[in-house]
Amino acid sequence: MAIEDCNCMSLRKAARRISNFYDAMLSPTGLRATQYSILALLNELGIVSINVLAERLDLDRTTTGKNMRPLAFAKLIKIRPSPTDGRSRVVQLTQHGAATLKAARPHWQKAQREFESDNGERLARNLRRTLSTLRVRAEPGKQGEAKTRLQHGGRLPMA
Repeated sequence: MAIEDCNCMSLRKAARRISNFYDAMLSPTGLRATQYSILALLNELGIVSINVLAERLDLDRTTTGKNMRPLAFAKLIKIRPSPTDGRSRVVQLTQHGAATLKAARPHWQKAQREFESDNGERLARNLRRTLSTLRVRAEPGKQGEAKTRLQHGGRLPMA
């Protein structure tokens, strides 16, 4: 099988193109697409644990934390200890974050319209539906293993 037939590579290439497009459309607001998504989701969810936010974003907790740091630094979100469980933290949108989201929404809506205009509303809707139903097997605890190996020395160990 040719590498061009690799499902992972094809999806990652498409994801990069789409992310770059949304990042460019949102650039006047100072937000990246991932940051806009976090703010929009927090706007819907209200005060939520970081674990719940990570689950809704389909990211691990560490990646979610890294994505939230610049938003917290810019005072767009507030992270604090959970009032019910001192071991966990909760996150919420600040007033400044809500205002930033409101200002960014027209740029995001324009990106949505242009994507759907370029690709067709039906294809865009079907793409979202299809992607939401994809099933991928993953062994618990194994997802970040290759990345960790590459970070430590730059080479995968040879067996």
